[in-house]
Amino acid sequence: MHTIQDSVLTPTHCYHCGNECPEKAFEQDDHSFCCEGCRTVYDLLSQNNLCRYYTLEDQQVGISPSSSRFEFLDHAEVSQSLLDFQNDTQSKVTFYIPSIHCSSCLYLLEHLNRLNPAVLSSRVDFLKKQVSVSFSKEVTLRQLAELLTSIGYEPLISLQDVVKEQQNPGYRNLLSRVGVAGFCAGNIMLFSFPEYLGLEDASYKILFGWLSLVLSIPVVFYSGWEYFESVYKSLRAGRLNLDFPILLGILVAWLRSVYEVIFLHQNGYFDSLTGLTFFLLAGKWFQQKTYSFLSFERDYKSYFPLTATLAEASGSTLEVIPVQQLQKGNRIRIRHGELIPADGLLYRGSGLIDYSFVTGEALPEPHQAGDLVYAGGRQMGDSIEMEVLKNVSQSTLTQLWNHASFSKNQNSVLKTFADQVGNYFTISVLILASLTAGYWYFHDPSKVLNAFTAVLIIACPCALALSYPFALGHGLRMLGLRKLYLKNAEVIEQMAQCDTIVFDKTGTLTTTEEQPIQFIGMALSPEERRMVASLVQHSNHPLSIKIQHFLHESYPLESVENFASFTGKGLSGTIQGHAIKIGSASWAGANVAPQEGSTVFVSVDQICRGYFLLHTSYRQGLDSMLTQLRPRYQLYLLSGDSDSEKTALQQWFSPENMRFRMKPEDKLAFIEQLQKAGKRVMMLGDGLNDAGALKQAHVGIALTDNTLHFSPASDGILEASQLRNLPKMLKFSRMGLWVIRFSFLISLIYNFIGLSYGLTGHLAPIVAAILMPVSSATMVFIATLGMNLASRRHLPQPSAYL
Repeated sequence: MHTIQDSVLTPTHCYHCGNECPEKAFEQDDHSFCCEGCRTVYDLLSQNNLCRYYTLEDQQVGISPSSSRFEFLDHAEVSQSLLDFQNDTQSKVTFYIPSIHCSSCLYLLEHLNRLNPAVLSSRVDFLKKQVSVSFSKEVTLRQLAELLTSIGYEPLISLQDVVKEQQNPGYRNLLSRVGVAGFCAGNIMLFSFPEYLGLEDASYKILFGWLSLVLSIPVVFYSGWEYFESVYKSLRAGRLNLDFPILLGILVAWLRSVYEVIFLHQNGYFDSLTGLTFFLLAGKWFQQKTYSFLSFERDYKSYFPLTATLAEASGSTLEVIPVQQLQKGNRIRIRHGELIPADGLLYRGSGLIDYSFVTGEALPEPHQAGDLVYAGGRQMGDSIEMEVLKNVSQSTLTQLWNHASFSKNQNSVLKTFADQVGNYFTISVLILASLTAGYWYFHDPSKVLNAFTAVLIIACPCALALSYPFALGHGLRMLGLRKLYLKNAEVIEQMAQCDTIVFDKTGTLTTTEEQPIQFIGMALSPEERRMVASLVQHSNHPLSIKIQHFLHESYPLESVENFASFTGKGLSGTIQGHAIKIGSASWAGANVAPQEGSTVFVSVDQICRGYFLLHTSYRQGLDSMLTQLRPRYQLYLLSGDSDSEKTALQQWFSPENMRFRMKPEDKLAFIEQLQKAGKRVMMLGDGLNDAGALKQAHVGIALTDNTLHFSPASDGILEASQLRNLPKMLKFSRMGLWVIRFSFLISLIYNFIGLSYGLTGHLAPIVAAILMPVSSATMVFIATLGMNLASRRHLPQPSAYL
């Protein structure tokens, strides 16, 4: 007897996007493509030898976007707020593309016009992972986002892209001031060359002197304007900072030079003055040149969705609206995996809400109709519907950002070493210069001006002003190579002065890698393991998914009858006539629940067989890191999670230094309490629940497994894999402060020697003007060399883990 089998045709999948190809697929180079667009992308890459794009394991190649994924971009208000520019013929938008990572990405994204002629041009900022696209009205913003997604570059669009806030223009202004100072200083030095070489021509000498005077005006009063503002603010605050003697030295040198050009027909010291101003500003620029491709000021808007789906009481969908337009009383639908944008009342469906990023609680919370649910939670179960009780701006989560810690000036919390020095240094210089002038006024009035100006010029603390930014700026770069990206160089000094470190637990000390799982109790037979795996496959609870992976079997799973899921209890079903229950201890009929780790009990035919124990997985090197920190720092642990891991954590933290079930506002208040007790606090966290505490702390470090993913506002971002090197980084910061102090000591010795000549009236201002930049260059060399040696001695070499 012959057995006739139906032939099964294996569907052909698109080589680029992975979708099933139509019956008549597009062919090229023995590859099949579902459409002309995918074939064109492949053709673009193959023409430029970039087909290794398809061999990258982590690269998400083309994705066919769902029809509703970018539906919100059809909303006029949303699309208008995203556009950088728009007129009657074209528009311009900048998208953030996390998956940009190689030359293939760069080439493909800058040739989007080959895929759609309506794209006029596209430019990629590789470091920021952004693409700026100019496009005509023949294509919509939604179609553009879908085009990018279809070739594997889905744009990440958040509420912060829509609620655009004024960016700080200070960095760009500083760059322009450096440029002006450099241009003028270079030309003034050219005019001074005849004098350097001993070439005398009275007519040209006078001309070059006046030209130097003209070019010095923008250097002093534009490039150096920041010093005027800084001194004015410090005087209004009733104190003297380091910029005061610097400004005084600049003004004295400039006025003396103006006097010599006008009355003595000399060239003055404009070359030294403008050159020094240029180097001072270059030091500031180097200090402020941080990692512009990272965001240190993220808040809830970076995390929240752009739109919400309105729903009628009957449950039918109304429309999609921007979340800013949500009003009290609106009913919205939250699908699986979506974020809750506002506080509200659950009125349809069963909620299984993950608040881990908001509260730190590791396990999702079950909710039933009538329960309050809060903004920032992620629905892990089926779709639910809720009624909005508060506007987005008034939700419990956004109230955290109204705290004073988010608007405080960090510099007012921790006075820098340079400011402390500047206060005493300025007073000493003024007194010394006045006494010198007074002495020579009565003994030899012809030397008064020379002595007075020489003291002010040579005592200018430019050496410290240069060594400070160059040392810390160099330290900033060194730490960046070790995956600690700091907001600015001053954070290094603040790190060096911390004496207390506060850690968040979930996501900071623990890792998101697969948790170790073991089954404790009566051993399950292979068939029973298969039945348990068959039951948990119907649940999307995180613990069910972990158990399913743990019980993964090569043979087919069984069908489940009478499947039921009870929020807060567990699962039940009948498999091959056996009643299976999985869930809490009471649900499975167990008497005692273990106290440590997450547990899932198993019952077969009303008999509890045991439980799966999911241990918390801590980060690699945690024990060594905390052991090294303990002798020097007071360590605290704050967690929004339960205290089930308290016993395990006691090996690193004393019981009185651990706090559990902490709300975001509790963490912030705890940091304030430590500060009131005189502690200098560093906080390490990873979620929105840590944002307030990170901002309140003297130093807030956000830990992340991927610097391109969301991280809360902070002073620095540390890649989680490098947490084990935190003690070395802290020691390096202390060494950086030591290098600055050593540079200042050398500067004091130089000033002492120079002033000993200046006080006698024998040191001409021209000699003082020459010694000033020479001394400053020496200090920059010492600072750079010192930071290099400190990094080699105290930091791991980048090659050790890159």
